[in-house]
Amino acid sequence: MNQGTPHIVLAGGGTAGHVNPLLAVAGAIRDIEPTAQVTVIGTAVGLEKDLVPEAGYELDTIEKVPFPRRPNLYMLRFPAKWKRETAKVRSILETRHADVVAGFGGYASAPVYATAHKMGIPIAIHEQNARAGMANKLGARWADFIGTVYEGTGLKPRAGADVERVGLPLRPAIASLTKRIGDDRAAVRRESAAQLGVDPNCPLVLVTGGSLGAQSLNRAIASSAADLLAHAQIIHLTGRGKISEVRELVTASAGADVLTGIGPESAGQGDYHTAEYLERIDLAFACADLVICRAGAGSVSELAALGLPAIYVPLPIGNGEQRFNAEPVVNAGGGLLVADKDLTPQWVHEHVPDLLADHETTCRIRPQGMGIRHQKRCRNHGPARSAISRTIQVVFRYHSVRDTDQFRSAARDTVII
Repeated sequence: MNQGTPHIVLAGGGTAGHVNPLLAVAGAIRDIEPTAQVTVIGTAVGLEKDLVPEAGYELDTIEKVPFPRRPNLYMLRFPAKWKRETAKVRSILETRHADVVAGFGGYASAPVYATAHKMGIPIAIHEQNARAGMANKLGARWADFIGTVYEGTGLKPRAGADVERVGLPLRPAIASLTKRIGDDRAAVRRESAAQLGVDPNCPLVLVTGGSLGAQSLNRAIASSAADLLAHAQIIHLTGRGKISEVRELVTASAGADVLTGIGPESAGQGDYHTAEYLERIDLAFACADLVICRAGAGSVSELAALGLPAIYVPLPIGNGEQRFNAEPVVNAGGGLLVADKDLTPQWVHEHVPDLLADHETTCRIRPQGMGIRHQKRCRNHGPARSAISRTIQVVFRYHSVRDTDQFRSAARDTVII
């Protein structure tokens, strides 16, 4: 155990859904305990390879070690790969003198959980989704503290572990935006529109398939460009490597002259704005009247916090967690849920223009979303500090209590705030 300065190792990554809450927690740790050392274990291929260093944290990388899901050649190679990467994790944790590990799911988390358990390092887990993934299911067997966003995640904690529904840590930019639009939504929209090069007085649809993009969503929306542009301007974030196809489909639907980029220089150049990725997604949220997106826990939480109506198109693979993520918001009136196979150009043609043209319908969705933001802030979708305070305060007790019984006692003292 380190004397004085605690060292907290955060583990996770792959997609923005894992990286963003990890970085929100890292930032809150710095705010609460400026002397703490915070480093991250991730992969060299996920979003963390760029976002973690850009945020000012050191990143130690390991290779992805996904669990085999079916008998195949990879299953035969898995044991050796697991042994190699867990050995690498042990070296990292020893070098960093880790006092506690806090994991957020994703490929990097599982070997970190297993190694920390063998080394006797306390483990905290944050589960963002309504249905937990395999890495956090493994880590739950050893974790001292589990923080969740939803009830009924499927995690099976060990006897004596503390489990709390702590909510999802929002990125500082989104947490700040929730306050600013509450003070003066129109002014924030005008300021953000100027930076993006869009018209603040024209309805805007934001389309995003997440950091990696969504091919089916891209194709359905881009092929419907003419229908949509009759009612609104579009910001379409295509995901990396997918912008060319989107621009071709938009051109076929509405002509090349409608296409433009994102930024002040794009103002007045066209109404279909495309980019692979937008670092300042909060600017787009500030201008959006409707969002069409996947249903990752981060997206659902951020849109609900902002009171933005959305058409959620859950990822059709995995354990179905995205549908479960969106259902509470949809049932509360904060959006619509559409299966991936049903999101076709025909569906877009039949539903989205009418939704945009019917101001009363959009307004019925938006107030429900705002209700979620105000009424459930401290549970499902709170700003960073309120959502993560329980988790963070527990994390900071770890550096001074290695003994399990002492840790559990300290955790119980800090999670109730």
